[in-house]
Amino acid sequence: MAKNLALKGTSVYIYDMNSTAVTQLTQEYPQLKAASSLSELAEHASTVITMLPESSHVESVYKTLLPYITKDSIMIDSSTIDATVAKDIAQEVLKKDGLALDAPVSGGTLGANAGTLTFMVGAPSMDAFDQVKPVLEWMGKNVVYCGPNGSGQIAKLCNNMLLGISMIGVSETMLLGTRLGMDPHLLASILNTSTGRCWSSDTYNPYPGVIPTAPASREYQGGFSNKLMAKDLRLAMKAAGYSESDPELGTMAAKMYDHLSNHKEFGSLDFSSVFKWMSDKK
Repeated sequence: MAKNLALKGTSVYIYDMNSTAVTQLTQEYPQLKAASSLSELAEHASTVITMLPESSHVESVYKTLLPYITKDSIMIDSSTIDATVAKDIAQEVLKKDGLALDAPVSGGTLGANAGTLTFMVGAPSMDAFDQVKPVLEWMGKNVVYCGPNGSGQIAKLCNNMLLGISMIGVSETMLLGTRLGMDPHLLASILNTSTGRCWSSDTYNPYPGVIPTAPASREYQGGFSNKLMAKDLRLAMKAAGYSESDPELGTMAAKMYDHLSNHKEFGSLDFSSVFKWMSDKK
């Protein structure tokens, strides 16, 4: 995402706990400038985009950023967090006369690299959304206004609940078909021209070698970890409780990914490694 901002020719300050990644990016893209701290970043940038693993991380970062927020500040959080936390943060930013939006993304590392992400945006108004949309379009091809603050998070949690369910379904299907003698490439091609087609089958297939660019073809390294999928499904189940919903398949997926997230071998692997976990089961 930072790379795609840099390629637009704009000056971008970046900060991350992973200093090695920051150094690599700034060496490759001179438009990117490394900030030594969140405070330094906030001093230089009027538009700030954050992306962090969990709600607690976002709350902690915003405690540092809030003193620097002014009427010219635009604060965009692209983390996937609890919608109530997103609303609370927006209120705190509003008290400083700044503008806050929740804008979680879908498309994975492939979409982030290609600049084809989908942004699901919660904003205080359509005017606020229109003000920020051009920046998000530098990193994504679908930028969607979902409603007031917190709505972007609701859309993202629904998407990721479906994603977890579909990945489990595709994994079971690929395992069944190949154990019955089907060639995995042929089986995948049939699925992807039939009614079973979905993103988990045609872009992110969990069977190693079927999609050369998918994490399954690099031993499930990189991508979107089981820990992060488990976190998102926990948030979805929490939201289901608020709304008095009872998503049975979502509950099953949440339990499965919770198990994988706490497994020594699988916790940090991409969430498509649920196929490997199934394959390894006796």
